[in-house]
Amino acid sequence: MFGSKKSKLSPDTVKKALSTVMDPDLHQDIVSLGMISGIEVDGGKVKFKLTLTTPACPLKEKIESDCREAVNAIEGVESIEMEMDASVAGLKRDSDKKRIEGIKHIIAVTSGKGGVGKTTVAINLACALHSLGARVGLLDSDITGPNCPLMLGVDGYEPTARDNRIVPAENHGVKCISMAFFVAKDTPLIWRGPMLDKAIRQFLTDVEWGELDYLIVDMPPGTGDAQLTMVQATDLSGGVIVTTPQEVAVLDGRKGLAMFTQMNVPVLGFVENMSYFQPEGSEEVFEIFGRGGGQRLAEEAGVPFLGEVPLDTRIRVGGDSGEPIVVSNPDSPSAKAFIDIAKQLAAKISIQALAPVG
Repeated sequence: MFGSKKSKLSPDTVKKALSTVMDPDLHQDIVSLGMISGIEVDGGKVKFKLTLTTPACPLKEKIESDCREAVNAIEGVESIEMEMDASVAGLKRDSDKKRIEGIKHIIAVTSGKGGVGKTTVAINLACALHSLGARVGLLDSDITGPNCPLMLGVDGYEPTARDNRIVPAENHGVKCISMAFFVAKDTPLIWRGPMLDKAIRQFLTDVEWGELDYLIVDMPPGTGDAQLTMVQATDLSGGVIVTTPQEVAVLDGRKGLAMFTQMNVPVLGFVENMSYFQPEGSEEVFEIFGRGGGQRLAEEAGVPFLGEVPLDTRIRVGGDSGEPIVVSNPDSPSAKAFIDIAKQLAAKISIQALAPVG
């Protein structure tokens, strides 16, 4: 692929060889993208650093293999030492919306209706991104029905303040803020829109998030005040829409798509939850709620389909116990699906962040 050994070994020839390696998602060579640094040549030994655009890069192994093949094609190479790292490029902002210091990307996970497993998807995506090496936070913007603390295993956390900022809970490597930390259990919040607006804005700006690659926002279902506040308060890198295969969920998923479109928020993709059930050790597949509604909707809308997640009782058990399936059973089909979706999501964000403006 990268030719026979012809050029003599030097830092320049190594750089030239690496410039033939393309990032398959970004469709640019890795040298032009600034992914190569620290090239050193000592006799026949070559050393350099490859910095990926996200620790969740789905094509990490291919890029690494292509780099080794390209450098090995240079005459005189005896060994290759490649250090691998990742640095998430932040969103290119051209609006006057408020930036949240230290947070590179804010991703809204939403659904047109309740009951599709949106919070389950949001929490497992956050845990999956962390497992891949990213710095992740989770904002529970469902002010009147907060479930994230229970499902992340931080239920009962009592927030403290540091330098007039709220210190979030943290578990499984994910920082979390939720209204559940501030009200007694079983106490209903009967708030109008302005109160919801204020709470969400405080969760964005008055929490000590630190440095985050991704802040996952678990939105309440529907298209109401919380969604409007989130779009107005900050720059969203995009939205993820969760649906199930059944037609009623797909119908409401279209409303979520229309909402993001009207608000000029990029739709990063659809996730189809509860796609099928396959008993452990069996080849038989049960399509309890139908199959393919999410993918069909994504194709109709011309937006990415990030993947499908099968039904698994361990997802429910993990949600009840505060041990998301990505953490408790990382080798299960459902956990692998979440991890693959997280990789696809990270790739979409990298493409968006590094795309030319204008």
